[in-house]
This record gives sequence, C-alpha cells and structure tokens, in this order.
Amino acid sequence: MHVLESISVRVDDGETVVLLGTNGNGKSTLINSIMGIVRPSAGRIIATIDDREVELVGRSPEEIVALGIVLVPEGRRLFPKLTVEENLLLGASRSQARARIAENMAFCFEAFPRLAERRQQLAGSMSGGEQQMVALARAVMSAPKILLIDEPSVGLAPILVRQMIDKIGELKDRYRLTVLMAEQNFSQAIRIADRGYVMVHGQIEYEGGSRAELSNNELIHKLYMGSVDE
Repeated sequence: MHVLESISVRVDDGETVVLLGTNGNGKSTLINSIMGIVRPSAGRIIATIDDREVELVGRSPEEIVALGIVLVPEGRRLFPKLTVEENLLLGASRSQARARIAENMAFCFEAFPRLAERRQQLAGSMSGGEQQMVALARAVMSAPKILLIDEPSVGLAPILVRQMIDKIGELKDRYRLTVLMAEQNFSQAIRIADRGYVMVHGQIEYEGGSRAELSNNELIHKLYMGSVDE
C-alpha cells in the first residue's frame, strides 16, 4: 500500500521536532522508513553523523542503530519475561555503547528512580507508564545521537502522558539529543517541541517553524480543537 507521498522533513542538530497527525496518516510509516524497517520506493534519507552525511535508504535497521539512530517504538515492545535491568542491557548492544554501560545505567536509574527500585522486576508485570520508562531508558542505554520516538502517549492516562513528555524533554536536554517524535496528542507534544509538521493522508500539510506557529495554525485547530469557524 502506498502510504507516503512527497515527504520532505528536516531535523537539525539538537532540535526536538514533532510529527503531528491523527491515526492512519503515515507518522509511524515515516519513522519506520527512517529506521530501515520500511524501505521507501523512492527518495533519500540523509543523516549527518559526526559531520559526515550518511544515506540511510538501503541500510538495515541494525546498521542504522549502529550509527546512533535509535527508535522508541509505539507500544514499547519490551521483552516481558526479562527484568528491567536485562531489558536495559539489551539496549546497549551497539559497540559504542558497550564501554559506557555502567555510566548509562546509572544515568537511567537517576532519570527514572522507579526503575532503580524495580530493576529485578519482570518488565511484563509493570504498568504502562513504567513500561514506557523502560522503553525510553533502553534507548538511552544505546548512547544515541538521534532519538526517534513513536507515539509515547499511547495507552497512558493523561497525567502519565504529561509526565512522559516532560521526561523526554529532560532526557533530550541532559543527554544533548536530537529528537523526532511522532505524536497525536497535540497539546502535550508542543510543550517540548522546537517546531513541527502536520501529516494528513501521508503528506506534509503544514510546517510550523516554532511552537507559537503550531499553536496558532488554522489546520491544527481544525484537526485537534474543532473548526475555528463561528
């Protein structure tokens, strides 16, 4: 099925950019294309890693992860019968992260004290919010340069959504990450966004150059807040 059409998106170093759109408009397909999980039929996907441009199209997901581009997938996708600590250790599989396992583990437990308390608990027995913490921490364990996050609010209570978005912003600042986040919860996503794109039917319908532009756009009001017409 042809999902994406004429997509052009840019994320600059150190930015948090959000992909906004309701379900079924292609956000996850775009994220998965960047990660090599879905192969585009045409076009280019370029990442600048250590001042070197790298073409991602044609590379396997493991090759892309090895470059320092890491995905926090929708639905968390943990190993439910492994402990929290074991899930985090699996995140450190890329060679650049192995030498920093102790440092990154300490950082994750500082950022998520709940995980430190439950490091020997099976991931599958945790709440949805706790599992999302594990998924984020697992990504940090890979020592990423670019972090892709797909629908972090799915399945979480509203108060947990706010906490999770705050934590993503905190991790981005403290770890000096570049973040591309797909999210349909507009009001929460723009709280940490530098700018963003709105996807409709597999295309970019609007590019907001700032948080204020996103907040005041008519299309966004129509999609997320009802029509602005009297």
